[in-house]
Amino acid sequence: MLKKIKETTEYLESRISFKPEIGIILGTGLGRLVNEIDIQQTFPYEFIPNFPVSTVDGHHGQLIFGTMNGRNIVAMQGRFHYYEGYTMQEITFPVRVMKFLGIELLILSNASGGVNPDFEVGDIMVIEDHLNLMKDNPLIGQNENEVGTRFPDMGHAYDLDMIKLAFTIADKNKIKLQRGVYAAVSGPTYETPAEYHYIRTIGADAVGMSTVPEVIAARHMGLKCFAISIISDLGVPGKIVEITHKHVINAASAAEPIMTNLIKELIGR
Repeated sequence: MLKKIKETTEYLESRISFKPEIGIILGTGLGRLVNEIDIQQTFPYEFIPNFPVSTVDGHHGQLIFGTMNGRNIVAMQGRFHYYEGYTMQEITFPVRVMKFLGIELLILSNASGGVNPDFEVGDIMVIEDHLNLMKDNPLIGQNENEVGTRFPDMGHAYDLDMIKLAFTIADKNKIKLQRGVYAAVSGPTYETPAEYHYIRTIGADAVGMSTVPEVIAARHMGLKCFAISIISDLGVPGKIVEITHKHVINAASAAEPIMTNLIKELIGR
């Protein structure tokens, strides 16, 4: 793993003109944040050594380098998922490369199903904690001490100062923000009513199929993390309807401008 990380890092460093400070991972239907980046260079995933390739609609599949609000950015427009058949190590490989490129903060977004009865479709939830229900972990296997410690602490997986700042910005701009716990499942099926009930009962407010592996890998390497879920559907009794991937993309896209403004100011501050 370490050899591949260094090989990919060296490939990118030889082709970029600056050191990124912040990494961004854009989830389903949330790729338009790149329009706010002053793009310097773009690399399709298929041309980056050792990179997986995104196979899901709504994930464009390119690594973008540029600036936003005066900060050097590297953004993944499209992520990788366990249900695509990738290993946890492959899913989190780009996060490790971004760390070796120099980032200190990782910002993640996703579209998720809300199981909190106080949520509505289109709500934006700041993730305060998570439940890993994917039955796998990217840190299983031999540990590379040069990458991170064998037993990383996850007590504050999501940076408290960043969360506080997000709510300060939201209050100033009259943005409605929810907060809660995100449960990650493997997918690719959407949940049954019984599964929604179970996920709510064990303490989650939203459920999705991503984010947690990347956060675990990021914390393994000492990166600060901040993550947002856009509630694209509801797993609440009486509000459960049949959904498709297109519905998720459309719901996420509708709320995307608000999320974009929030992240832009967060980065600037």
